[in-house]
Amino acid sequence: MFKRVLVANRGEIALRIIRACRELDIESVAVYSEADVDSMHVHLADEAVCIGPAASKESYLKPDRIIAAAEITEADAIHPGYGFLSENARFAEICESCNIKFIGPSAKVISLMGDKATARATAIANGVPITPGSGLLADEKEGLAEAKRIGFPVMIKATAGGGGRGMRPCFSAEEFTALYRAASTEAQAAFGNGDCYLEKLVLNPHHVEFQVIADTHGNFIQLGERDCSMQRRNQKIVEECPSPLLGPELRSRMAEASVALIKNIGYENAGTIEYLVDDKGENFYFMEMNTRIQVEHPVTEEVMGCELIKEQIRIAAGEPLSGHVLNAVPRGHSIECRINAEDPFNNFCPSPGKIEMWYAPGGKGVRVDTHVYSGYTVPPNYDSMIAKLIVTGANREIAIARMKRALGEFMIRGIKTTIPFQQEIIAHPDFAAGNYDIGWVARYLEERKG
Repeated sequence: MFKRVLVANRGEIALRIIRACRELDIESVAVYSEADVDSMHVHLADEAVCIGPAASKESYLKPDRIIAAAEITEADAIHPGYGFLSENARFAEICESCNIKFIGPSAKVISLMGDKATARATAIANGVPITPGSGLLADEKEGLAEAKRIGFPVMIKATAGGGGRGMRPCFSAEEFTALYRAASTEAQAAFGNGDCYLEKLVLNPHHVEFQVIADTHGNFIQLGERDCSMQRRNQKIVEECPSPLLGPELRSRMAEASVALIKNIGYENAGTIEYLVDDKGENFYFMEMNTRIQVEHPVTEEVMGCELIKEQIRIAAGEPLSGHVLNAVPRGHSIECRINAEDPFNNFCPSPGKIEMWYAPGGKGVRVDTHVYSGYTVPPNYDSMIAKLIVTGANREIAIARMKRALGEFMIRGIKTTIPFQQEIIAHPDFAAGNYDIGWVARYLEERKG
């Protein structure tokens, strides 16, 4: 097992990893930017190293500074969390060359599945259904020709995109060039790669993803699905496990396809395979694979009774999957709300600033993952998520009632948050009925305006 793990991330996921290390009797090293000096992950790590100014490109996205911090503190492994360098194959290669274990899949597999266009080709080669689409595009001229071949509407997607960035739905040839350039420019700024490809746009689909995990001892398994269809501008707002849409037959087919894919590519560690499911709940299409831990992994942990961060560390250290993971059986239902520092009544404008009072809900089946506290100042430099509220119940009805109660107890003063909007979602009859798709939030907001 590792002696010391450096956490190459910030916020709640950094704190989550630090806690897992402590329970495994592993020392932790936090890295932080100048803007994050007061973040809880800095205070709770065994050691902390400042790696630069607030801008991500000068701190959390600088491999040389992170490697230097690892070498100075004699860390023998690096956990990248999610976002930043977590799916950067070059960073994984650098870790390997410096004899530092990257807690995740190999650089080769990250390259294979992290690049979305290549991942589609890999899915095809392994018999996983995909929507019609294109390969990597040279420019918007080639893209327009491909869009006409596929047929509108299409989704323009950055091959290195994520978190909803570098994506634009396009419904006609007239708007294609402007949307292509916008997606490419956004991806270049966010990920340093503006390459794009196209997918046929499936109207009113559901976003369902499967948690997969594999070790170096021949164990390749799936840990059920998460429904992430409740989105605004491709950013997830509410996630739940299991999906209220899937029936046993479709769930089984998706699970089998997911395990077959990771087995055929020799995957190692935790990952997530994302699918679109049609509005009838009959067909599914591979969308992409995230070769890292997901923001919404806690709902899987709660339903499957496992701890994915610990499993990631054990796998990277050469240990087999734990017995309770190999034999995991779903129990109950779990829902997660992402609490963002945004004003839901002012076009979700970011709301950084000092938290004057913070009171998190508790009680049976309630979990809050966060790095903030009363007196903490939310910086304007990063993603606006400040907490994840996760509730679990014996069934979906109990989980919904528990989420309503927990959101009502959550008190945050000094900044605006998305809690009021999430209360509206959880209380809506469509959510109670499981009658929603990835376009539901946009339609609801339009109705609310009227």
